[in-house]
Amino acid sequence: MKKRDLVIIGGGSAGMAAAIAARKKGIQDILILERGSETGGILLQCIHNGFGLHTFGEELSGPSYAERFSDQIRDLGIEVETDALVLHMDSERKIIYTSPRSGFVTLDARCVVLAMGCRERPRGAIGIPGTRPAGIWTAGAAQRYVNLDGFLPGRRVFILGSGDIGLIMARRMTLEGAQVLGVAELMPYSNGLSRNLKQCLEDFHIPLYLSHTVTDIRGHHRVSSITISEVDDNRRPIAGTEKAFDVDTLLLSVGLLPENTLSEEAGIELHPRTRGPVVDQFLQTTVPGVFACGNVLHVHDLVDFVTAEGYMAGESAAHYLTAGLPQRASVPVTAGEGLSYVLPQRIHPDALPDTLTLSCRVLAPQRNVLLAVEKDGKLIKSVRRPVMLPAEMEKITLKKTEIEGVRESLRLRILPQSVCASPDTAK
Repeated sequence: MKKRDLVIIGGGSAGMAAAIAARKKGIQDILILERGSETGGILLQCIHNGFGLHTFGEELSGPSYAERFSDQIRDLGIEVETDALVLHMDSERKIIYTSPRSGFVTLDARCVVLAMGCRERPRGAIGIPGTRPAGIWTAGAAQRYVNLDGFLPGRRVFILGSGDIGLIMARRMTLEGAQVLGVAELMPYSNGLSRNLKQCLEDFHIPLYLSHTVTDIRGHHRVSSITISEVDDNRRPIAGTEKAFDVDTLLLSVGLLPENTLSEEAGIELHPRTRGPVVDQFLQTTVPGVFACGNVLHVHDLVDFVTAEGYMAGESAAHYLTAGLPQRASVPVTAGEGLSYVLPQRIHPDALPDTLTLSCRVLAPQRNVLLAVEKDGKLIKSVRRPVMLPAEMEKITLKKTEIEGVRESLRLRILPQSVCASPDTAK
């Protein structure tokens, strides 16, 4: 068994940022375990622009964004084991992994950062009726085939789900010469960023069918046609609204799930909404010395936010190794009316930073509302938001002076704009 100070599982943007931050805080013994053949994760197949506006102040492709961090990892001399498959982690931070270079290895880590990212929800998880022919892909798998392997999955394409990867693949398939017949979305609103709706669908005249889902798939060896139907308020198909499309390919962009098999094995508490670990303001999970960041924690809309969380997790891990951190957060942070979740979910009231940033998502589109914070049941701050969308993460920053003395709870919720905090807290 080998002893290591800091082991980072995942070499994508979150994992690399965590390693860089920890090294700059003085931690020398760092090992990144990356399942792929090189660092970068999902960024390597995202050849479109739009990355790095927050982090670098310029627009980069996914590989270019990843390269900047890979270069820093190399320059800082941080050890990376690629083609490393982590098989197990327990609550004592013992890690078992295998790789072609090292064989079967057991590590005893003083500290661990989880940065495994997320995976796509497959067809089996949503129960689409019909036959099971070839030609049905998750959008991310199709993206890899097109961008990295040079294969076009099909010529007549329909996409289920209007998440960002689905929208981006609508444009990508069109640019490669395929005909994208439409995008169906179960909800009455899109789940992608506004810029992707404009650049990927509207600019290419690709129709978006809101409140629709795929209700039948037909084909023997390969999919030959699909049927979509409008759904009611309970998301049930409405008879008589069927529309048929002759296709040879169906792409699924029906959600992402944090990759938390290792977290479950280690006994880490998972949040029912995010499906990622429950964390405190240091991004420390319910297992001391184990931190989580990026899409393994909650699914992000921008990679720049993933990177920022990685930096924070790395700095927190370094602090844990050098000075220690509180063991158990006692004050819950909860999501109230209109919100799906808030992160972090717990805080240490006696170890508050100078500023605390809360991240959240709304359950449905909101207009002209207040994002409000309550401390122990009392409204302490509200921020006006003209528009809030489920696809876009919202953040609110609290000063230490605003939340000092909290003992029972912090609560974030949506209020009508007619309700307002006192003049000295409303902003």
